[in-house]
Amino acid sequence: MERSRAPGAPLAPYEPLSEGLDMEGLPRSTVVVVEPPPMPPPRDHFIWSLCTMLYGNICCLGFMALVFSVKSRDRKLLRDYSGALSYGTTSKYLNITALLLNIFFVMLIIILITSGTIVVANFIQQLQQFDGPT
Repeated sequence: MERSRAPGAPLAPYEPLSEGLDMEGLPRSTVVVVEPPPMPPPRDHFIWSLCTMLYGNICCLGFMALVFSVKSRDRKLLRDYSGALSYGTTSKYLNITALLLNIFFVMLIIILITSGTIVVANFIQQLQQFDGPT
């Protein structure tokens, strides 16, 4: 059941060419494939982990964060983005925990030094009042 066509008439999509008709007389088509841009690789938090290890390595959390950052970076080089994301997230949580503990301990030290200074000042004041002027 073949239809007869006039030469030069446009073809319907996916219709086979009729006998005697060649591709030279037909308009050329171009196929453009649009791919979405690739997802950016996950973060490894290496610099943050390095700073945490050097400046606030409480309970070795900074060191562990650095280890997981390096593992994340290795996974990223192997294009294993799910593994890199897992290690990077662990590194981020270790860094956050170390940061919160550092803030807590710094505040505790400031409070202890301040209260100790107040106690010593009160003690010195009481000694001066007890001795009185001589």
